[in-house]
Amino acid sequence: MQGKVIIVTGALGALGKVVAEAALARGARVAGIDHAPSQLSATPERIEIGGVDLSDAAQANNAVETAANHFGRLDALINIAGGFAFETVGDGDMKTWQRMHALNVLTALNASRAALPHLAGSKVGRIVNIGAMGALQAGSGMGPYAASKAGVHRLTEALANEWKGKVTVNAVLPSIIDTAANRVNMPKADFSKWVTPQELAEVILFLAGDAASGVTGALIPVGGRM
Repeated sequence: MQGKVIIVTGALGALGKVVAEAALARGARVAGIDHAPSQLSATPERIEIGGVDLSDAAQANNAVETAANHFGRLDALINIAGGFAFETVGDGDMKTWQRMHALNVLTALNASRAALPHLAGSKVGRIVNIGAMGALQAGSGMGPYAASKAGVHRLTEALANEWKGKVTVNAVLPSIIDTAANRVNMPKADFSKWVTPQELAEVILFLAGDAASGVTGALIPVGGRM
């Protein structure tokens, strides 16, 4: 990570914060993009770009350009921004399907399209997306979410093939992530089986680093102890 310039979307969320801090600790310079307002002033090592709706292509492009202009280049994009909804197909609302598509597919698509010209100019251009193990086979109530994350999987594969030799594109597929919100929502679960944000961050940063130069188009399950 030393000296690399990385964009982390969803940087103010539970996983985004851990990934951004881990990257900074390893010598990277980090641009965090989030829908929430920015909480930090810009420094030579870090910039936060808040209030961004990445499902809007123009806003995504403006945010990525701001990051590229601040640091002078981009080496990696980590697409963490997204959302979750639990809703059955028969009793659900079509708006949930649209919202999941916007939060999970369009955010990754728009950020990637904006960043790819910059990443292609780097000798180590990387994109890492967040898919889901739950999208490999959808259970009851998982339809809208699983369909959107399956879209992220296909987006990952398509971009990997289209940009082969220029930018690597991979995805990690977590199970349930051990966050405070998930513990509140599932208080009777065995938290020790869940994957931690730190464990997930290790795989994400590996894929964003030099050692993963030969890996592209991979969908890597990171299921903890499930």
